Amino acid sequence: MSLTSMTGFARVDGTLPDGSAFAWELRSVNGRGLDVRLRLPGGLEALETPLKEAAQGRLGRGNVNATLTVKREDRPLRLTPDPEALERALRLALEVAARIPGAPAPRAEAVLSLPGVLRTETAEPDETADAARRQAVTAGFAAALDSLVAARRSEGAKLHAILATLLDEIAALRDAAAAEAARQPEAQRQRLTAVLAELLEGERRVPEDRLAAEVALLASRSDVREELDRLGAHVEAARALLREGVPVGRKLEFLTQEFGREANTLGAKSASLALTRLSLDLKAAIERLREQAANVE
Repeated sequence: MSLTSMTGFARVDGTLPDGSAFAWELRSVNGRGLDVRLRLPGGLEALETPLKEAAQGRLGRGNVNATLTVKREDRPLRLTPDPEALERALRLALEVAARIPGAPAPRAEAVLSLPGVLRTETAEPDETADAARRQAVTAGFAAALDSLVAARRSEGAKLHAILATLLDEIAALRDAAAAEAARQPEAQRQRLTAVLAELLEGERRVPEDRLAAEVALLASRSDVREELDRLGAHVEAARALLREGVPVGRKLEFLTQEFGREANTLGAKSASLALTRLSLDLKAAIERLREQAANVE
């Protein structure tokens, strides 16, 4: 079974019962837990809780931003005269016209255009239409959620291949480090013998048993077999997680910390330049593994 990534994007377009267009956009990135944030137009706030619950039922981890855009739907406006304001305006217009000789009677449109004579009213909300609107938006969210889950699985398949390659690289570096570490005691013996020879300048030789004891002491201090064994065990554990395929992101992140700890100790105990270089290569590969594992659900 393949892994699932926390990274994904989905967009679904739809049409509301009244003909208005809407679009859902869902974006997901990595996160320590699951955090779903919704941006809804006014009037649809009641959908926030059920939509979050729907997302929580499909997603395990990640920071998810879901945005709904709806083409603005203006309810039809009605112009309604204010009876009292109309009566006052008409009476005043007639009084003014009567005082001006030869003045024509007030025009209706002039009276109606006076401030306060007409007022606008919005149509009453239609509960049936609003319920159909919410149902269409909810169905669109479910489709967008399906698309997001598919996108995260597709990214997860790519992550699976990348992580498997990195684990192979780490295993190869671990094997090379084991081969180099096996040569360290003899190399330490040769270096110690050379240093003593230079210091003694041909005088009496150090007893072989004393030399062997010193080499054994140095070898014990630089013994990295336990670190190498644990690195090998961590590689196998990580491969088992990849085969498992269920949400294993947290376990992988924990393992990468253990990888890094062993690589650091390996470098600290290194008694040769070659082993030091291998420990640095291991650290670099482990850091790439950590970065990729951070995207796994």
